[in-house]
Formats: sequence, C-alpha cells, structure tokens
Amino acid sequence: MEQAFLGIDIGTTAIKLGVIVENHLLYQASEEIRSYVEGPKKYQKPDELLEHVKQVILSVPRPLRNQIGTIGFSSAMHSLLPVVGEVKDAIYLWSDEQAGPLIEGFKGTALAKQFYQKTGTPIHSMSPFAKILFFGQQKKYPANVRWWGIKEWMMDYFTGKARIDYSTASATGLFNLKQLDWDQEILDYLEVRRNQLGEVVDTKERFTIDSSTALALGLPSDTEVIAGASDGCLTAYASFYRTGNTASLTIGTSTAVRNITQQPHVDPDKQNFCYYLDQDHYVVGAPSNNGGCVLAWAAETLDTPETFYSRIPAFLAASPIGAKGLRFFPYLNGERAPFWSANKQAEFKHLTLAHTRTDMIRSVIEGMLMNVKILVEMVGTKEGLSVSGGFFRTEALTQLTADILGLPCLYAEENEPIFGLYYLLEQPEKSGKSGTVFSPNETANANYQTIFPTYFE
Repeated sequence: MEQAFLGIDIGTTAIKLGVIVENHLLYQASEEIRSYVEGPKKYQKPDELLEHVKQVILSVPRPLRNQIGTIGFSSAMHSLLPVVGEVKDAIYLWSDEQAGPLIEGFKGTALAKQFYQKTGTPIHSMSPFAKILFFGQQKKYPANVRWWGIKEWMMDYFTGKARIDYSTASATGLFNLKQLDWDQEILDYLEVRRNQLGEVVDTKERFTIDSSTALALGLPSDTEVIAGASDGCLTAYASFYRTGNTASLTIGTSTAVRNITQQPHVDPDKQNFCYYLDQDHYVVGAPSNNGGCVLAWAAETLDTPETFYSRIPAFLAASPIGAKGLRFFPYLNGERAPFWSANKQAEFKHLTLAHTRTDMIRSVIEGMLMNVKILVEMVGTKEGLSVSGGFFRTEALTQLTADILGLPCLYAEENEPIFGLYYLLEQPEKSGKSGTVFSPNETANANYQTIFPTYFE
C-alpha cells in the first residue's frame, strides 16, 4: 500500500486539505474560517481554528487516512498568537492594523532600515515585529507571554512542541536571513527572550506525530509531521516546479507578485519582501492589500454580489479600454508595496456625467490591475507569469491581466500551496507544463502601455 501525503493549507479565509499519492490528488476538502473585526483589530480564535483543522482531517475517508505517512503544513504569514500559561488569546492576522500609527513613526528610522535588511520583512503593521512592539508599549500582555503564530500552534498540537519553520519565521521581522535564527539584536530591542518564541526548524525537518493527536484523528502512530512553509512561498514554488516559470502572481483577497531566486535580495528603498524557502530557494516579491477585496467591494457597492462575477465579461465588453478616461485608485485597504502605508486611500478620478456604472466597474478592475503592474515592475518580472487565486477563475479577468501586464499568464489548478508542499517535500518527477496560457492581445496591450505611465497621477 502506497503511503499518502496529507497537505494542510491554513489561510486567512479557509483551511484547504489535499491527500496526494504518487503525484495524484485523491481527496480534497475545505472549511471556511471566521475572522473577527473590531476596528483595527483583526483576528481569529485559536480554538475555532484548531477545531476546523480537526474536522477537515476527519472528513478524509478512514481507509485513506490509514495510508497517510506524512503531514505537511502551509500557513498564512505574519500571524501572532500571544500565549499566557495555557490561555491562547487571539490569532492576530496580517491585516491587523493596531500597530499602524506606531510603525509609521518607526519606519523612517535608521534602525528600521537595518532591521529590514537583516530580515527581509518590510517594516509594516502586518509583521509580528510591529505587533509585538505595539503590545509591548501598551503593556497588554505579561512578561512571561509566549509569542506564537498559526504554525507554532499547529506544531504544538501535532508534535507536542511549538515549532516554526524558517520560511514562516522569515516573514516575522524577527528572523535573521543569513544566520537562519532569531535575530538577537531585534529580540533585545523588543525585550523578548528566545524562550518566548517557537523553536525554529528547517522546512523539511521531520517529527513524529504526538500519540494522543494520532489517536484522536485516526492517523497512523508513525505519521511524520513537517512544519512546511508559508502559503506565499509554497504557491510560488508550486508554480515554479510545475511550469518552470520563476515568477508568479496570486490574487486572492490580497495580491502578491513573487519570484523564485537562489540568493536573498533586499531593496532598502522599495522594501521588497525576501523569504526563505529551502537552502536552494528564496522567494522575493511585493504584496498588495488590494486584490479580490476590491472586487468584493465593487460587487456590494456597484452591483449585486450574487451575479457580479458571472457578469464581469459583459461589463468589460460594454465599456471601452480605459473606461472613457475614468481612473480608479484601488487603495481601499491602505497599501503595502511600494508605499507601505495604511494611510493610502481609494478614489475615482475624472468622473463625469458621461460615465456609467459599467464604466465604473471597468475602471475598478483596471485600477486594481494597473496597481499590480507596479508590483510586477518592482519585482523585475519580464517573462511569463504563473497565476493562481480565485480572481483567475474568471477567464475574462485572466485575459485582462495578460493585456495590462503585457505578459503571458499560465493558469493551472496545481498553482496552490498544497501542491507546493508536496513538490518541496517529495520532489516527484516533473511533467510537462499544464494549464491554460492567456497571451496578451497586442492591440489592447498597446493601449494600456499608453495609459499606464500617467494612470496614477
């Protein structure tokens, strides 16, 4: 009986699971996760998250669970879970903005630049560094608090010890990329002791599953557990391993352009991110807060959510390229790269009586993708892109992306973190490229090339 690989991807909106045997996906399932928003505070409840993970594993048919030999984890980046004794407060998400005003003041300092260059994590309220700095000034937690995240929480339950992989750790703002360890200078600045953090381990290091967890979930007692990596790095690796494209674009709720490199690279001015994947690969790129959340806003504000996405092709067909001169600045959620500011705001520009609701919808989509073009140029991508995320399930949006970026876009179902986990750990034989390639329409791209230089003026 062939052993199966169980990949678990814990994102900010859903938990996705896949069981893979010999490069074939035999079973998949997902569970939505509830997030809570209280002003700038954005979090999930640890016990709810763990319960969802248990339920999605228990959904795997018993015979297939008996085959599982390895479990690997993908998790969202930048989460922070304060633990006091046995009490686990809240999992603060990347989108938590409580540290925003404080980090705005810090990011212009020489120390901020120095910390960025050591860690590869941009100075922004998303990072655990910013959150710990904020909570420390607020005296919110006692001195003996332990600072975990989603990955440490999962590894504590599955292996009996809080562990975090180098990849996820390199997105905390606390991890030295050269030393592959917590950075002592940064810990001293935050007044954090090493024993308050999880044990850092490599992305492929194997541990035996906790016996009580194996029993509770109906898993073999000799199952090996691997911390894995972050969802962003694994998405990039899945695309690279499957298609050969080093560059990838993901548009889910938020957006990221990523490039697989063999050496770390940081830019002190633009502050690209640079995260570890394994000893031969780093992931360099730029994120935006404004991806699918912009379309969700447009669906609620300008149309009906139930029909909006199916009607997008008709909306695009009814309004010309450039939306009759209407411009949309898509910063509904502040912005990360290249501005790194929670103060950026969205707006329509040049709106007149001649514009229709359809023009407004087209301008929203174009503005979001024009912003993506900034990220693509920031990362320096000039070849084709592997694309992933819910945005690209609408073919008209994938084609429009290719037209605006001027790059062929390859969409494949395998461009997902669970496949990245499997490829990273199992290294199966590479097959030819699969998926659908969307090539830029030359006329449309020429028009967008004319519009882009002055779009955000």
